[in-house]
Amino acid sequence: MRSRDDSPIVLIVSRALCPFIMLFGAYVITHGHYSPGGGFQGGAMLAAGVLLIRLTAGSQISEILFKRSWGTPAGVSGVFIFFAVGLTAMFFGGEFLNYDYFFIPTVTGPMLRSASILIIEIGVGLAVMGILVSIYDDLMEEDPKRGDI
Repeated sequence: MRSRDDSPIVLIVSRALCPFIMLFGAYVITHGHYSPGGGFQGGAMLAAGVLLIRLTAGSQISEILFKRSWGTPAGVSGVFIFFAVGLTAMFFGGEFLNYDYFFIPTVTGPMLRSASILIIEIGVGLAVMGILVSIYDDLMEEDPKRGDI
């Protein structure tokens, strides 16, 4: 495997930027139901924050932020959240993802629609982040049969 040249400047800047990238990704997810953005864009930003640390600090240090084993479960959880909202609406008599039939006990009217879309956006963001990080981790996984390239 090729050795990296660890630059302290790149490491410090990436460690300083990562929380802001992830915070902005969370902002895009949580405000995606009434402004531009949403789950896909926010999930991509969350994944970019994780991958920035993976690229600059290495996989051992980045395991503190997001473990390699969390990617697939996060993706599956996000897809499950998406389908749970749709199936809940069907259970209460509506069509799949008809937010008017979604049920939250203390929320009614326009707030119900907004809350259910927010839950969908969180699910999509979680799925996108988990899948993008999993793809990167799978591509960077070392294959003992392949040898050094």
